[in-house]
Amino acid sequence: MINDRIERIKQDFSRFNEWEGRYKHLIELGKQMPAMSEEFRTEANKVKGCQSQVWLGARLDGDKILFEADSDASIVKGIVALLVFVYSGSTPDEILTTKPTFLEDIGLREHLSMSRANGLTSMVKQISFYAMAFKAKLQMNK
Repeated sequence: MINDRIERIKQDFSRFNEWEGRYKHLIELGKQMPAMSEEFRTEANKVKGCQSQVWLGARLDGDKILFEADSDASIVKGIVALLVFVYSGSTPDEILTTKPTFLEDIGLREHLSMSRANGLTSMVKQISFYAMAFKAKLQMNK
């Protein structure tokens, strides 16, 4: 469940007293993220508004959305790995009603440069767009 995954992230990040440790943890999360399918590594799946290259793809599996992502920058890849961990495997309604306040709770937003913060906002918007599109598709199929 999405809230369980958020709680796990909060616990993971609470282990670190310094932001250097949290950055290293983010980089490690990015390294552990499964490789992105080549079918999703397209220009259409590039997240606009990110200084780094970020790809974010999604597909519907039953009533759940599965996300895949990648980035050419290690910290950004860790950030998108966090978002994929939280939102992938959730229904469109779960995604749309779960605001990414956990990013503030773990102190991430306040420790990002302006360009990375803008990129993070773009990634969150892209996840919401996918959720809205898949929600509409599911409603049409009923």
